[in-house]
Amino acid sequence: MLKVTIDGRTWEAEEDMTVLQVAKAHDIRIPTLCYHPALRPSGSCRLCAVEVASRSTGQPITMLACVLRVKDGMQIQTQGKEVQRARTKAFKSLLQMAPQAQSIVNLARSYDIDPGPPPDGCIRCHLCIRVCKEIVGPGALKMEKRDGRNYVVPLEGLCIGCGTCANICPTQVIRVEDRENIRTISIRDEVIGKHPLERCEGCGRLYATPRFLDHIHRRTASHTDVKSFHNYCPTCAKLFSDRIKSQSARPRK
Repeated sequence: MLKVTIDGRTWEAEEDMTVLQVAKAHDIRIPTLCYHPALRPSGSCRLCAVEVASRSTGQPITMLACVLRVKDGMQIQTQGKEVQRARTKAFKSLLQMAPQAQSIVNLARSYDIDPGPPPDGCIRCHLCIRVCKEIVGPGALKMEKRDGRNYVVPLEGLCIGCGTCANICPTQVIRVEDRENIRTISIRDEVIGKHPLERCEGCGRLYATPRFLDHIHRRTASHTDVKSFHNYCPTCAKLFSDRIKSQSARPRK
């Protein structure tokens, strides 16, 4: 039997056992994802990093416990700065390949490794911020840094409920939900705006928010072609406009 020391405690081990096998036999926690006792270890996930002393130089080095065979007198550390650095790198690499894998996130946290912010679908293209400010006008969105990462966030009270930000978003992370007579516009779990909906005077369909209609009225009030203000949805507005044009084009008797 061989003797190996893991985290200051000495254990007996059989020849050809791996460090991971010895650790598991004595309930010593080492993270793994790709290991299975029925299969030959591959070290693919690279989570099982441990620190051992180099046989040639005596300097500590990190190696993978699932493929590292024990040697008599071996000194092994399952924790420490270098081990944590190696595991953090491995976790980050795995989360790049499987960002939605909650099992990896939970495992990382159980070893005091910050998996980073969860993916939110936003590619930080600024289109929603720019169209709201430069085209529509309210400027209801901004970019804000949180925990070292930029996020699109709402400016309270400025949304008019037009939904242009959702229409222009290339990844559809901004959502517009019309339920009964309420429109809710949100990004991730944050509400950008929540508004009642007005009915079209022509067909009766719920179609726009009062703040949006008021915004359009104020923006077009000085236009010479605007004679009166009506709450018509786009379909009815076009229908009535076409009828007026058709009547105007008829020859007078």
